[in-house]
Amino acid sequence: MDTKIIKNKELNIWEALIPVIALIGMLAYNVLIAYNGEDDDPLAGSNQFVLLLGAGVAVIVGLFNKVSFQTMIDEVASNIKSTAGAILILLMVGALAGTWLLSGIIPSMIYYGLQILSPAIFLPATMVICSIISIATGSSWTTSATVGIALVGIGGAIGFPVGMVAGAVISGAYFGDKLSPMSDTTNLAPAMAGTDLFTHIRYMTLTTIPTFTISLLLFIFLGLTIDIHGNADTSQMLIDIEKSFHITGWLFLVPVIVIGLIFKKTEPLIALFIGVLLGGLFALIFQPQLIKELMHVDTLTFKSAYKGIMNAITTETIIPTENENLVKLFKAKGMSGMLGTIWLILCAMVFGGVMDAIGALSRISKALLKLAHSTFGLFASTVGSCLALNITASDQYLAIVVPGKMFAKAYKDKGLAPENLSRTLEDSGTVTSVLIPWNTCGAYQSGTLNVDTLDYLPYAFFNIISPIMTLIFAAFNIKIRQLVSHIKE
Repeated sequence: MDTKIIKNKELNIWEALIPVIALIGMLAYNVLIAYNGEDDDPLAGSNQFVLLLGAGVAVIVGLFNKVSFQTMIDEVASNIKSTAGAILILLMVGALAGTWLLSGIIPSMIYYGLQILSPAIFLPATMVICSIISIATGSSWTTSATVGIALVGIGGAIGFPVGMVAGAVISGAYFGDKLSPMSDTTNLAPAMAGTDLFTHIRYMTLTTIPTFTISLLLFIFLGLTIDIHGNADTSQMLIDIEKSFHITGWLFLVPVIVIGLIFKKTEPLIALFIGVLLGGLFALIFQPQLIKELMHVDTLTFKSAYKGIMNAITTETIIPTENENLVKLFKAKGMSGMLGTIWLILCAMVFGGVMDAIGALSRISKALLKLAHSTFGLFASTVGSCLALNITASDQYLAIVVPGKMFAKAYKDKGLAPENLSRTLEDSGTVTSVLIPWNTCGAYQSGTLNVDTLDYLPYAFFNIISPIMTLIFAAFNIKIRQLVSHIKE
């Protein structure tokens, strides 16, 4: 709410767009041409440097318009500081993945999930499960870090493309995140627009429920029609999981505790940290033989147990298996596996910070606002502004705060109730952030689920349809609440 919007009167719209056009062009070349081979991964470092190149273009524009370099550096520092919590959460998610693999928690989820979730219902069930967890916790990030990882593993074992499964996970996770009263963005949007939380949530269901229903139907259709190459041999897979781990329902106690802590409004970072510690403890209790095997010792001592758990937390852990379908599932990279994602976020914050400092973000939003000559134009401008901020500022909070501040008066002047704005901010700002590879949300989900953003993007139906749905409602004047009627109520 206290985020400032830096303005620069000398900047014109074309100058504001120069860094954006340069960045999109360089990223397109990098991803689609230069790093388009089988073994190439643009997220391994090249995209990060392209973001810095884009920031360099923005710096030149800023200097040309008499914005001091120190002003830009200060805003970059402020942006990076704002990501401290997200970076720590990413590190905890990496550690969590390591200890939950070593302890057998994730393999147990996969083991039981393979027996319960048949291919025909897997995709819609994944979306519904993630929706429930996300509504309960108020966090799409926590949902992906817990049940999301396991569901991607189960889907991959059954034979579904991991991008498709990740799309179902993200669709469900953002449905719950969007409607939960415990979600930070669900509280931020009405605060920016000038309405109250529960009016915002009730009004948001008008576009969210149809979007959820359409997304669910699409996943049902995919589940019934997709060729998953003859189904994986799940019976042999179950045997091989039991060979490597001691499988027991007691291991589910850890994710239940973590989700329960977040449901009780414990800080996600603290809840995930507790989950890491419990994962390490349960590894000692239930998988001592596996730790001995990984440490190449005959007797488990304090030193070998300590090293085994610390390695799982910090570095790559590979559980040996002869089953090719389980090789990827039996691998976790720990905290070190999140460093590429953190690197991406930091470089994105550099670009976003410079763009904010030179006044480009403010100028782009104002240009979109000038296009709002009708009610539909106002809604479309808000959606466009949120998308532009998610691309340029690389942060979903700025994609809510900046348009929220910019458009609040415009909605009031057109006689529209503030919940129109708050709903549009969520329909376009919150849910589309995960579709941008260099946005903090896109980078997080890609790193956590170990699926490239561009792989899950076509299947993140809920996130794609949400801004379209809000524009359809605006175009046909469906349930557009007027300010006068709102006051009478």
